[in-house]
Amino acid sequence: MRLFSWFGFWLFVLCSLPVTTGQSNLIGSPQPIVALAGDDVILPCHLDPPISASSRAVEWTRPGLYPEYVHVHQDGRLVHQSQNPLYHYRTVLFVDQLINGNVSLKLFRVKISDAGIHKCFLPSLRKEAFVQLNVGSVSLPAISLTGIDKASRGVVLQCESAGWHPEPEVLWLDGEGKLLSAGPTETVRGPDDLYTVSSRVTVEKRHSNSFTCRVQQRNINQTTETHIQVPDDLFVAPCSSAACISISLVAWLLASVAAVGFAAWKWRQNKIKTSQGEAQRLMAEEEHKNMVDALMKQMEGLKEQRDKLNSQKTKMGKLVEDSETKLQSVERDLREKGEDKGFISSPGFIKLKEIISQNKQSLNDRLQELETLVLDTEKLLLMTEGVIVRTTEKKRESENHMDKT
Repeated sequence: MRLFSWFGFWLFVLCSLPVTTGQSNLIGSPQPIVALAGDDVILPCHLDPPISASSRAVEWTRPGLYPEYVHVHQDGRLVHQSQNPLYHYRTVLFVDQLINGNVSLKLFRVKISDAGIHKCFLPSLRKEAFVQLNVGSVSLPAISLTGIDKASRGVVLQCESAGWHPEPEVLWLDGEGKLLSAGPTETVRGPDDLYTVSSRVTVEKRHSNSFTCRVQQRNINQTTETHIQVPDDLFVAPCSSAACISISLVAWLLASVAAVGFAAWKWRQNKIKTSQGEAQRLMAEEEHKNMVDALMKQMEGLKEQRDKLNSQKTKMGKLVEDSETKLQSVERDLREKGEDKGFISSPGFIKLKEIISQNKQSLNDRLQELETLVLDTEKLLLMTEGVIVRTTEKKRESENHMDKT
């Protein structure tokens, strides 16, 4: 009887244990989990077949971190004292799902420093699983003009994008989506562990004159890009004067402000559409106002440039007249005062006349150049006004579409 009693007791104990305990496995994620800095993310982990983990301790750790505990759940609560200070108030388990074997961890306001391997561990079952977290940061690229290639009659574009993680790659494409041959990408890693990348490319006149700078990071599956439309006038053989280069720079500063400004505004609007946050809506409105203010300021600069060019054109016209008068005066004086009439045809006088004529031609060329620059400035003023109008119209259309949806 005594032997039977002990046998019955242990049989009862064995029958009381969950039959799946020894068979359940702890499953993490076979693929890396990707998140952007500032977002919330879930690190998946569950028991399969599912058994309850409500009364079990659950430990989330990061190997190599000290202390290594990201989240410790024991006796139905978070053991705050064991948690690494970097994760205070940023982690939570799905407590109502523990009964189903779901021990996934939700991490709030992800940081770049959170990237790495995370271990999910159930001490009572001696089961563990691992999850790789990749954290990224992205930003919109900006395109600007850095010079003019006289040999190819092309323009040199620079694309720069700051605030990336991990390090991205930069690609240039034409209007048909074909890759362009560009110089090596320059990369700078800041103290915040974020990367700034820049790349230059020389583009020549094409059918559409549309170019795209694309910045992408495959590990976090993120891509941003900025498009630019190059005016035909910029591909005309460049003049040598500083004023001409200045006009080209003004044109591209205008184009850059318009393209990047509207792209940033549109990006912000898309984020508003998902979050419907009034604060973000106000930020987008502020960005649009800043862009329009920048364009208006650009217009003022163009007007000042136009006035200066008109003033230079007037002075140059006077110099051309004076040069013509000087040439006629020298020739007249020599004819009147020269006793040797053969002096007029002498090599010395011919050389003098040639120098004066060359000077006159140079002044005439400069005058025509200034006239062209004045016309270009007027065109840029019209372009600026058009950009302001189109940007405002697109903003209004986007807002109307958002209101309907």
